Amino acid sequence: MRVHTRHTPNFGVARVHLAPGEAVQSASDTMLATSFGVREGAPAGSRKPGVSVFTAPGEGGWVDLAPLGPGDVYPLELTGNTGWSVHREAVLARPASVRLDQTWAPLQQLFGADAGFLDHYSGTGPLVLTAPGPVDSFELSAGELVTVRPDYVLAYPDTLQCRLRAVDPSGPQSLRTGEGLVLDFAGPGTVLVQARNRRVSRG
Repeated sequence: MRVHTRHTPNFGVARVHLAPGEAVQSASDTMLATSFGVREGAPAGSRKPGVSVFTAPGEGGWVDLAPLGPGDVYPLELTGNTGWSVHREAVLARPASVRLDQTWAPLQQLFGADAGFLDHYSGTGPLVLTAPGPVDSFELSAGELVTVRPDYVLAYPDTLQCRLRAVDPSGPQSLRTGEGLVLDFAGPGTVLVQARNRRVSRG
């Protein structure tokens, strides 16, 4: 699976090139077009509505995927050496070789029993992300610190240490959206951020 992007960073489209029989999973309504012969079906054993698996025919093919709103698309290449925590609204597409780790212990420790604003992915291959603004990054050396608001966090690797804290302990807070919270990161590693606020971009 190879990913080429176009019209970035304002109105990004991701073209996913598939080898014969290869498949990619994405939301059904993000499929703009496919080469002839690509099959669309439901994920095996999935009860989640609106999710499709696009499978290439014997000669291979491609799928064009476009986010529902304006912004960037960013292929994050997972090598299998480390997993990534990703904003739960940011995933546009993934191959079967990239796994969603629903019970990853560090995120459970970060959010407790609540469902937070991050998901964890591991495996190999391109995890295609979408962001409401251009994708930027902070490259942190060992022990270097940075504080980021959750609405701007796109993804970060397991090499980073992360702490969640309230901006104002007496103010409103939401683990689901990140309202009233910030994330403190300590290197080494890269924090991917988006240059526009996700909640504001939703209007």
